[in-house]
Amino acid sequence: MPDTDESRILTVPNAITLVRLACLPLYLYVLLGLDDRVGAALLLAALGATDWLDGYVARRFHQVSNVGKVLDPVADRLLFLVGVGAIIVVDGAPLWFCWVVIAREVFVSVAALVLAMLGAARIDVTWVGKAGTFGLMCAFPLFLAGSSTISSAPILEALAWMCGVPGLLLAYFAAVAYVPIGLRSLREGRAGRAAMTSP
Repeated sequence: MPDTDESRILTVPNAITLVRLACLPLYLYVLLGLDDRVGAALLLAALGATDWLDGYVARRFHQVSNVGKVLDPVADRLLFLVGVGAIIVVDGAPLWFCWVVIAREVFVSVAALVLAMLGAARIDVTWVGKAGTFGLMCAFPLFLAGSSTISSAPILEALAWMCGVPGLLLAYFAAVAYVPIGLRSLREGRAGRAAMTSP
């Protein structure tokens, strides 16, 4: 019978997520230190592509954990903030697009933190949010490679827009959809605490 203890910390999916986070300094070094936009784009694409891997391993091998449910979205937020922030520094993508994405990520992060401080129950990531994240994680490496001097740069930039626009729309739709979900989680969290403290 599979182990379904969600209180575990040392799991393969959590290790995958931590490796992804540990690669962020390498990404910054390749992009800002070596000025290698294509290499940084490939690394960023790999980090984005492995977003599904930890979740798949967790479900497939029954290693879903409470830590993983928090760590995975945190890793996504950091990937965006660090990855896109560095792209802004090198002017590797349209600035308006970068700032609109960052504004959304900051809003979601602050809202999640405030809800947690108020005692809301944990909010799971929706499939719409995951789809938006995936589109944006495809778009930014393409934008970055498209800003380089390689011959296929115009094609890569066009592909970036094809991934980025739907990804941005889905991401903002998900952010709006999280509002009623967050309020419901807040009510459930407070109700749960009240039930635990009642005689």
